[in-house]
Order: sequence, then structure tokens, then C-alpha cells
Amino acid sequence: MRMGVLDVGSNTVHLLLVDAHRGARPLPAYKRKTELRLVELLDDSGSISKDGAERLLESCREAVQVAEDKGATSMLAFATSALREAVNGTAVLDRVREEAGVDLQILSGQDEARLTFLAVRRWYGWSAGRLLSFDIGGGSLELAAGGDEDPDVAVSLPLGAARLTRAWFSDDPPSKDELRALRRHVRAEIASIVGSINRYGAPDRAVASSKTFRSLARVAGAAPSGDGPYVRRTLSRSDVQDLVKKLAGMTASERSKLPGVSAGRAGQLLAGAVVADAAIDLFEVDEVDICPWALREGVILRRLDQIEGAGFGETDESG
Repeated sequence: MRMGVLDVGSNTVHLLLVDAHRGARPLPAYKRKTELRLVELLDDSGSISKDGAERLLESCREAVQVAEDKGATSMLAFATSALREAVNGTAVLDRVREEAGVDLQILSGQDEARLTFLAVRRWYGWSAGRLLSFDIGGGSLELAAGGDEDPDVAVSLPLGAARLTRAWFSDDPPSKDELRALRRHVRAEIASIVGSINRYGAPDRAVASSKTFRSLARVAGAAPSGDGPYVRRTLSRSDVQDLVKKLAGMTASERSKLPGVSAGRAGQLLAGAVVADAAIDLFEVDEVDICPWALREGVILRRLDQIEGAGFGETDESG
């Protein structure tokens, strides 16, 4: 069957269509991405602005139409931290449901971490042993660890690259004082949960997913996306330390000219590098493998495990 997945994240609204059935690897059939940046469309009260709500509504309408045109027979739609934390998130979700016909399900941070971990586990298989996974989104950082498909521990922290850039940087590039303050904040947040994850045992393999990690790895010399998903890509602790120093002296415009860095993500890449550096260092990981699968694939895999076939537009439980 052809399944649609609509992912309303803090940075983008991403529609992915896959041909899938239980027991088989989901095959991407079509994808469409809209740079919405909901995390930047919050007003001082923490509500999504009127313009932001209208843009989200239009993006969801278009996604439904495209999915129908491409032959999707079911739709899984979910939203993450930006809508989860917005003061008026429930009202915006009601509008999207009523006017666009999309029933967006809010994923908790822990659900995000668990579903991303499921995707990572399926990609690397049982031979990878105990896994530790990192995923940096626009609004949050997800971490999970375990030896099975369901992790022993899953944690979400408000350390997304877009969130931190907006909250901590006022200049482009930021001042040394701003960068140092962010570094202290990020390391304190991550250090507070290291013990709760490490108590279950050391990982056999550390894995990172998300656009932020992929971009950092590409800048550090990893193979381009055009080489396909099966080429091994890694990011070392020393590489990411060097990247923080390099990116700190560049403007967003200069960063956008680096390999693998889009103009839309360039402004938040430094904050993402600070988070990546802290996570890899504090967990004493020498190197992370870059996984091409992440949250969207985890949602698909969980759905396929639960049930096959659902009417287009029906409510799906993806957590």
C-alpha cells in the first residue's frame, strides 16, 4: 500500500509517501518539504501567530491534496515540539482538523525519542548490539538507549537548534560571550541526564540522526546524499569540536555555502553543533554513525507493526 506521513516539525512540514507492507522495508515514493519554521512564528506569549497558523493550514491542505493525487491510501499525521508547547496549540490543531481534514497527533518528546530509536534499530539490526541514539530537531534533542527495539530509556530535552538560536544569539555570528553562555547551558542540561541513561550500560554503537547531524557530517567530509543511503557516514568527537570553532566565526550566509548546508538551516547550524559537541563529549563517544532513518520512518514502522490498511484521513495512533 502507499502510505502518507505528514510530519509537522519545528522547522519544516514534511510529506513523505512510501510504498510499504508489513515485514518489508518502506520504499520512498515521493517527498515534499515546506520550510515553515513554526518555532520562529511564536509570539511573545508563546502562541503560534495568526500568520503561522494560516501558513500551517495551507501546508496541510496542500499535503492532503498531493497525497491523494499520488495514490496514498492512508495518512499518518503528527506534530512535535513547536505545536506541543504552543499556548494555542490545541486551537490550531482543531482548525487544521476541521479546515484541512488532517488530524494531527501530538507526539510527546519521549514518543519522539522512542520512535526514532525504533527506526535506528531497524536500520542497523540486532548485530549492532546496544544502541545509543541522538537526534537534534528544531525544538528539542532526543536521546534513547537500549538493546531491544523499545529503548530502556528515552529522554527529550528543549535543546533544538532553532529554539536555541532564537533564544541565545542576537548577532550573526554570535559574540564569544553568547556562544560561551549557550555552551554552558547546553552542557548543564545534557549532563543532568547522562547518569540516567548510562546506568543501563555502555553502548556498543552510538548513532545520530536528523538533518543537523547529517549537515555537520557532510561539512566534516562525509559522502554527499547523492551517493545513496548505504554509504557509511560518521562524525567524530574531534570533528565536531573543530566544527564549533569553524562555524562560530562564520555568518549564516557564509555557512550556507558549505557542502550539505541549506540556506534555511545555516543560521541554526552553530547551535546544533554546540548540542552535538556536548552530547558526544559528555557521553564519551568517540564517533557516531549517521543514520538515514529517523522519526518519520519510526512512525511508519510502528504503524506497519500495528495494522495494515487504513482509510485516507482516518485517525492513526503513531505513538
